Amino acid sequence: MDDNEAAPAGAPQPSPASQNVRQFTVVEDDNGIRLDRWFKRNLPQIGFATVSRWARTGQIRVDGKRAKPDDRLEEGQVLRVPPGGENTKRGPKPKRELTPDDIEQAHAMVIKETASAIVLNKPPGLATQGGSKTHRHVDGLLDAFVDGEDVPRPRLVHRLDKDTSGVLLIARTPGAAASYSKRFSSHSARKVYWALIVGVPEVFEGTIDAPLAKQPGTGGEKMHVDHEEGQSAKTRYRVVERAGHSTAWVELEPLTGRTHQLRAHMAAIGHPIVGDGKYGGQDAFLTGSVSRKMHLHARRLVISQPAVDGKSVPKLDVTAELPEHFAQSMEHLGFDPSISDAGPLIVAPPEKNRAEKKQAARKFAKQYRKDRRGERRTRTAGVRGNTGGDPIGRKRKPNKRSGKPNGKPAGKRK
Repeated sequence: MDDNEAAPAGAPQPSPASQNVRQFTVVEDDNGIRLDRWFKRNLPQIGFATVSRWARTGQIRVDGKRAKPDDRLEEGQVLRVPPGGENTKRGPKPKRELTPDDIEQAHAMVIKETASAIVLNKPPGLATQGGSKTHRHVDGLLDAFVDGEDVPRPRLVHRLDKDTSGVLLIARTPGAAASYSKRFSSHSARKVYWALIVGVPEVFEGTIDAPLAKQPGTGGEKMHVDHEEGQSAKTRYRVVERAGHSTAWVELEPLTGRTHQLRAHMAAIGHPIVGDGKYGGQDAFLTGSVSRKMHLHARRLVISQPAVDGKSVPKLDVTAELPEHFAQSMEHLGFDPSISDAGPLIVAPPEKNRAEKKQAARKFAKQYRKDRRGERRTRTAGVRGNTGGDPIGRKRKPNKRSGKPNGKPAGKRK
């Protein structure tokens, strides 16, 4: 590649030696990202210390100008990267070799695909991410959606507990992941869960406002209500139907995103989720043919999607079917799934992108100035039409010495 030729940032191809200056054009997916994050995303073999040194010595240029690691990049800008800098110990993680069964399982979970997202219906018992003793998880199956060398690996945006089933959103690209993450962190995404709980709340609909903190002695594996040091946590609930006084089917909507929030809140009000032994103990299990698995399901997700080619797209609205054990319990208890989700959630208009927001702001400012000019014309016309020579509604002040009004006295009538 020639020094003056800019390659798309989505597919940088540095050689091991990298003896030539490289140039990349910032693509739409990287619009707004920090310079140091751009390197981590597109050239992970170059460490932060190297990026900082290059920026400090002026070797990195953005559109020919010096740049700092925390500068934000814009689509279309040309990034100049000096030769060298690769750390052979760094680089993208090698792809995990998936078996045919792994690939089949990954694609079987898909319930909807868009230009920016893959939506899964996660089964209970499958972890979202790996751990020291967890080797099979959703994150490990995402390589099944990588079709070529230039296709970025999909990324997790949020997570569900291992025993919780339902809607799980996967972003196709790093840019889409950043956009969706903002929606979740700002709580503009709406998530609706279904749960079967032990007993029936006296108040059929309300909001649980109870701060949560890690419970001491559990290694951070369990949460509890802590009004002094806990983080704010709010959950909206609604009883959809009940089976006598033993069980209720509820809709849960987390207004915050704390660990185990729904499980801890329902247990805190004395109605643990059926099958949740961690928070409900033995009281969380029902007798008879109701499954001992946890009955918590991410039923529905409504979230704004990132713009495509600068144009807004409608909100993503997906629903996940119940897992087998949950559906059987619903049938055994006589609950009708059509009672909930029968009416659509409030459909908001597509969220405006940056260009559309600027255009709307300019339009508003133009109309505001126009209205203000109209008001000034009206006031001016009123002043000119006042035959008494004084502004409308204003009385002449009396002279301080004589106590008479200021101005020339009217002539005597003949």
